Amino acid sequence: MKKMTLIIAICIAVQISFAQKQITKIAFGSCSEEERKEQMWSDIVAQAPQLWIWLGDNIYADTHDMNFLRAQYQKQKENTDYQKLIATCLIIGTWDDHDYGINDSGKNYSRKKESKEEMLRFLDVPANDPVRKHEGVYSAHTYGSGEKKVKVLLLDTRYFRDTLFKSDDPTKRYTANPTGDVLGEAQWNWLENELKNSEAAIHIIGSSIQFVAEDHGYEKWANFPIARERMIKMLGRVKPRNTFIISGDRHIAEISAMKIPGLPYELCDFTSSGLTHTWSDSGMDSEINSHRVGDLIIQKTFGMLLIDWSTGQPSVKLQVRGYRNALYEERVLKFESVK
Repeated sequence: MKKMTLIIAICIAVQISFAQKQITKIAFGSCSEEERKEQMWSDIVAQAPQLWIWLGDNIYADTHDMNFLRAQYQKQKENTDYQKLIATCLIIGTWDDHDYGINDSGKNYSRKKESKEEMLRFLDVPANDPVRKHEGVYSAHTYGSGEKKVKVLLLDTRYFRDTLFKSDDPTKRYTANPTGDVLGEAQWNWLENELKNSEAAIHIIGSSIQFVAEDHGYEKWANFPIARERMIKMLGRVKPRNTFIISGDRHIAEISAMKIPGLPYELCDFTSSGLTHTWSDSGMDSEINSHRVGDLIIQKTFGMLLIDWSTGQPSVKLQVRGYRNALYEERVLKFESVK
């Protein structure tokens, strides 16, 4: 009990320390199986991020038993190297399916309210945080000050998501649900208002599942074409400054990009997954993604975002990182000037 109280106190101290600082280094990742001995936390700590973003499958519980769910979160949290990350940077996050409830589950998961409480407990979210005042775990976080603010908008792609439709194509798991939604009306309204009313120079949208990639047959926004098109139109209408997406889930790493009508820059989706396991099937090398920019990376990875504020035009370097300082991919996003 004393040990966990100390961890919580450290988390609060780190939050206070970093909230107003200029953010230049963000790390993120997904798919971390807490039972595996080989973890990447020491490699992540070595990159000295100021912020760590969980993008889902933060544990692998797959359960309706909340006692078991809490125990698995506790195993993750008590990992010695993960505690070093807690002590050195701010930690925020959303969930995906294996930590939310059941594999590929959506709005019909019966313990979603209870599961939310366990996730917020794991992340040491304060009792007065806005995320506790609505259903689902979507949340907004702004860091920095003046013209150098970064806003992170973490989506909940589980709590409100409609049913997936199984595909008759043996090469694909799912096909399109022609009327289904992903976010739910309350979250849609929240997201648009957060972007419309933002003073941030850079916006990062965290989605546990891929948004841009649409060719593969697994979970993705493209399984819900009306919802995906709604997001595209909203971004083109609102025209948020310097916005990109980070995603996980796939057990691969890749960078995808697409043009959005009305948006003055390409929308990039940087996928990094997984932290403890990846695809071993060499057939994945041929997976089609017509939006991919660069390589398909089948390695255990985490993502790094390096923000350069040194000129009037901020840029973000996207890095796919791995064990022992490995750098598998690097791409620079250049944005409009900060006025």
